[in-house]
Amino acid sequence: PAIARLAQAQDAWPSRELHAVCGTPPGSGADTIVRFYARKLQEVSGKTVVVENKPGAFGNIATEYVARAKPDGYTLFIAPTSSYLGAAPSLFKNLAFDPMNDFEHVAPLLKNTSVLAVSGDSPHKTAAELTAYLKERGDKASFGSLSNTGLISSELYKASFGLKTVEVKYKETLSCLNDLWAGNLAFLHIDPTGGGAHFKSGKLRPLSSAAAERMESIKDIPSATESGIRNSNVIGWWSVEMPKGTPKPVLDRLEGWFNQISSQPDTIGFLYNIGCDPMQRSQAMLKDMLAKEMANWREYVKIAKIEAI
Repeated sequence: PAIARLAQAQDAWPSRELHAVCGTPPGSGADTIVRFYARKLQEVSGKTVVVENKPGAFGNIATEYVARAKPDGYTLFIAPTSSYLGAAPSLFKNLAFDPMNDFEHVAPLLKNTSVLAVSGDSPHKTAAELTAYLKERGDKASFGSLSNTGLISSELYKASFGLKTVEVKYKETLSCLNDLWAGNLAFLHIDPTGGGAHFKSGKLRPLSSAAAERMESIKDIPSATESGIRNSNVIGWWSVEMPKGTPKPVLDRLEGWFNQISSQPDTIGFLYNIGCDPMQRSQAMLKDMLAKEMANWREYVKIAKIEAI
């Protein structure tokens, strides 16, 4: 009888509203992505999808919350998995979650990269010009860091040219950008979702991506390789994650829904518009991708000489 009841509950899923967890504040670039997919999931599932913002600690607060949530199919994590799960073991000494084993890895969604950017009124028009200036300034120049991916992209850039530029950490994008525009920072690495409107308005000038090859959605921005940053291929990717133990029929239905969403023309248009490339893979491939990402980050952290905190 208990098994029959469980089967009935799974057949009836979802019978109430779903909750999509976001690791950044409302109005942020990542929040825009989570809300887009939440709306699309609402359309295909026929149920309300509520976005819950749990910002802080480079995504660790939201990630731990999902890892501890009841695995009943009603809490899902739409997240930059490469950063929140792939990078975390290399950046933090005492994680309250196991990236590989505390989650069900459901469906990949998109990929993007960080963009090396300067203020729109900066005299530097290319990565080479910025590099020459930073070499001259030594540790008298600083850069802003907003995320795991942005920090590692900046540190790989510095390591590539032996730069001594000093990191300044920021909790949210606007205060970092204000310091860049005020001339307090020389550069930052920002994702195209957060930087795109400023690239279009001319308030930010993109010099190079952190990916080894040009991304389709930002194909007018030179790749790291073209900019002489030979050790950089930082690709951020997003996926849907669920608490470990979420029933397999629920995972399969969600995977089907998100694959359907990913192939819709308005989804592809939305992604290109915010500087992201679409991505379709299976649950099985996602676990392999995460294992590779964790290995990549171990290397990145060594190259950039970043101490875990």
